[in-house]
Amino acid sequence: MQRLAKARGPNTRAPDISARVTSARTKATRVVRVVIKAIVVALAAALSVLAGIAVAHAQTPAARDFVPRVKHVMLMDGDTGGILYRFNADQLISPASMSKIMTAAMAFKLMKSGKLKPSDEFVMSVNAWRKGGAPSGTSAMMVPVHTKVRLDELLKGIIVQSGNDAAIAVAEGIAGNEDAFARLMTEEGKRIGLKQSQFRNATGLFHPEHLMTVQELGVLTRHIIREYPEFFPMFAQKEFLYRRHKFVNRNSLLFADPNVDGMKTGNLKQSGYGMVVTAKVNSRRLIAVVAGANTEAERRDEVRRLLDWGSTSVSEFKLFDANEEVGRARVWGGSAFYVPLVGNGDVNVWLPKFPAAQRLKGEIVYASPLKAPVKKGDEVARLRVTSTSNAMQEVPLYAAEDVAEGGMVRRGLDSLAHLALRLFQR
Repeated sequence: MQRLAKARGPNTRAPDISARVTSARTKATRVVRVVIKAIVVALAAALSVLAGIAVAHAQTPAARDFVPRVKHVMLMDGDTGGILYRFNADQLISPASMSKIMTAAMAFKLMKSGKLKPSDEFVMSVNAWRKGGAPSGTSAMMVPVHTKVRLDELLKGIIVQSGNDAAIAVAEGIAGNEDAFARLMTEEGKRIGLKQSQFRNATGLFHPEHLMTVQELGVLTRHIIREYPEFFPMFAQKEFLYRRHKFVNRNSLLFADPNVDGMKTGNLKQSGYGMVVTAKVNSRRLIAVVAGANTEAERRDEVRRLLDWGSTSVSEFKLFDANEEVGRARVWGGSAFYVPLVGNGDVNVWLPKFPAAQRLKGEIVYASPLKAPVKKGDEVARLRVTSTSNAMQEVPLYAAEDVAEGGMVRRGLDSLAHLALRLFQR
């Protein structure tokens, strides 16, 4: 791990946190961004030094910028949620069967809460059979109409075979019909941070308003890994036997790469071939998402290149030591105007080593002003570091000390100052 001070010289002090404050509005919340110039300079220097070392000592040409070959690409650090690489990652696309990850997540949530059991049986309705079964000509689990099927078997049919009949049966069993289930999917998506995604079915079959982004597919995947670890291994299942059918997982990297342990493929004429893949590489969890490939081979090779790049071209950098002040946040109506911010231990970020001269930006982001009382240890802000290579990492920041409520005079003065600031910003 690189310590930023080393890049500036052995006698250089830790970054100065004097900052310029700007503000912006998002809905009803004012978000304050604090640009930390010293961190940016130091981190850029560290990246430059590390890139030079890599070039000097590599026996083969060092890994450089990732150059995408498909329309949409995103690589996420699954441990922190940071974005290591993105290309057209925020553009809405038809996600095809990759959106079945959300269908499975809905069932996982109900099973974890005890409202459903893996042994619960759902009926294959005529509607599910016609729209997603054998008559549909799409990928299907081939469940006969009116047959009762255990929920855990339907989930295997969704994950391994990408069965549209299984997905519709689960939707009907949970919500009564597929439209109602899709509304629940959209609501749950908003709850877990899928701000752009909207769902119109349980299958991913084409609908002009059934849309996701590759970045939000990564967010959804990380949510499942973190919230439903008991069910996540289902995505590593290579084969599934149902009646006389043997289904083989379409995620070919499960068979080719021992580091890969999920997740889901998709294909539509309207959006091309896509793939979400999870892997453990050098003890780090990586989540790769690609979409818009022309063939199965192209999507597979793009994910493989992305994982290889993520394992060789990304490094961890220490920004601050444990208990070292990162910055301050404004407090309204408190015994102090500001509260100092620290990390939970060392403040580290993972960023690409290349390009060596990439421009970086550091921000402290929080809903301003914080309202007193503030307790020591409360998570009140996030440190966001972004680069021109499209990487982005966020680290939670915590109050380093208590700030009690101030008296009536202090609250009154703070209210006047806050009102004047809002008027000035209009």
